[in-house]
Amino acid sequence: MADSRKASLNTATVRKQWALAQCIEGCARHGFAGIAPWRDMLAEMGVKHAARQIREAGLRVSGLCRGGMFPAGDAVGRAAALEDNRRAVDEAAAIGAECLVLVVGGLPEGSKDLVDARAQVRDGIAATLDYARQVPMPLAIEPLHPMYAADRACVNTLSEANDLCDALGPGLGIALDVYHVWWDPALAGEIARAGAERLLAFHLCDWLVPTRDLLLDRGMMGDGVIDLPLFRHQVEATGFDGLYEVEIFSAENWWTRDPDEVMRVIIERIETFV
Repeated sequence: MADSRKASLNTATVRKQWALAQCIEGCARHGFAGIAPWRDMLAEMGVKHAARQIREAGLRVSGLCRGGMFPAGDAVGRAAALEDNRRAVDEAAAIGAECLVLVVGGLPEGSKDLVDARAQVRDGIAATLDYARQVPMPLAIEPLHPMYAADRACVNTLSEANDLCDALGPGLGIALDVYHVWWDPALAGEIARAGAERLLAFHLCDWLVPTRDLLLDRGMMGDGVIDLPLFRHQVEATGFDGLYEVEIFSAENWWTRDPDEVMRVIIERIETFV
């Protein structure tokens, strides 16, 4: 089974109960190795303050969520997205993040042109990558489930993410979230294709059956249908030795529970079901 000492908390998992300062303290108290903040929580706490507290707690930062959201209906919107991504790169560097996770964006409002949206994503990543290489800060494309192609991310398979990495070169990798890619019949081959160099982050949760809400009803590991040990073995066979970042959006379950209970269950489930 997986080593729970490699656990990292994506702060979305307890965002309804804890602010970022409490997440940092909770990670240290429960023996987590790392943390992955969201930018809104980071802004609320203050980047410098958060960076200092994370460092003093001895935590790794498995990623910063998130950059991306590149497509826009006009040049002004595209320029604003690039500026926001440069700020995200700087924030990730300031807290010592191992990567900046990119949720790339979907169709601009009123558009049905998915080909153009994907072209804008490629151009936006390329421009951000030019800046990120100077920092340096690795960028990690997170392919999202196809149900999010219109509004959140039009990169929906690991194959597409690998193709972008091939095209755009060093400094670009992948954040692999089991929730989004577990269903893909090409998954094993594409994980091997990505390799340890590209696999910058590994996100854990589970897919519930039935799922009551496709955004806000993720499962805790072991409560759903994903073969998590197989998934982990495929990832670690590449040489990946990163943290197990647990990211659970759960409006009616885990967000309603005592956050210390959530932290304890995460450790137990990594040891038992991952």
